[in-house]
Amino acid sequence: MIEVKSLYKSFEGKDVLVDINAIFDNGKTNLIIGQSGSGKTVLMKCIVGLLIPEKGEILYDGRNFLSMNKKEKKTLRREMGMIFQSAALFDSLTVLENVMFPLDMFSNDTTYRDRLRRAQFCLDRVNLIEAQNKYPGEISGGMQKRVAIARAIALNPQYLFCDEPNSGLDPKTSLVIDELIHDITTEYNMTTIINTHDMNSVLGIGEKVIYIYEGHKEWEGTKDDIFTSTNERLNNFIFASDLLRKVKDMEVQNMEG
Repeated sequence: MIEVKSLYKSFEGKDVLVDINAIFDNGKTNLIIGQSGSGKTVLMKCIVGLLIPEKGEILYDGRNFLSMNKKEKKTLRREMGMIFQSAALFDSLTVLENVMFPLDMFSNDTTYRDRLRRAQFCLDRVNLIEAQNKYPGEISGGMQKRVAIARAIALNPQYLFCDEPNSGLDPKTSLVIDELIHDITTEYNMTTIINTHDMNSVLGIGEKVIYIYEGHKEWEGTKDDIFTSTNERLNNFIFASDLLRKVKDMEVQNMEG
């Protein structure tokens, strides 16, 4: 579990995050949503330590990340996995070598055979073992994202962070990535936090959803709660299209029926 308490962050005197309080549960897919510039990316960067907030606490299972020394933070970062928006694979390394990279960096106390076995296990978990000798440029965007997931879980993290994991993917592939992230989260009981603009992800795997508006936490709930929400800003954001408004109307009718 990750808990954020009274978090504030500003840039050049402009408030970007104001008194953010949130709990991200383990074993669940926790989504942060909001318009561009709302502060959701800044929030995730604060949580993983890429930005330092002016005030507040960030607790990893009760451990205050902001009060840790350099050695303690390094130890905690080994418990984190990260899936970047662009997949961020090394073009000069094979798929297998990309997944082995964090193992080679942080698991020097294990043998090469053990690291190889772990990397191949992770690739098999995302159904890409047959592509282990290919290079990133030789596989599709969706496959690259699956490689990124395999690399993110290589060190068996307790906390998984996903920054727009479906960016640039077609709807069908996006569903595959969503289901994979959800299944891995449940299987390994990880605390997973996902930044997303993808409303299909919100309505599909949003076990816990936090909506950020202009630096403030405007709403939180589940994907099911969204359909009965009376928060006008949230509704305008989620159900911006005619199709999604019709989906909401149908869902509300089913609930009432």
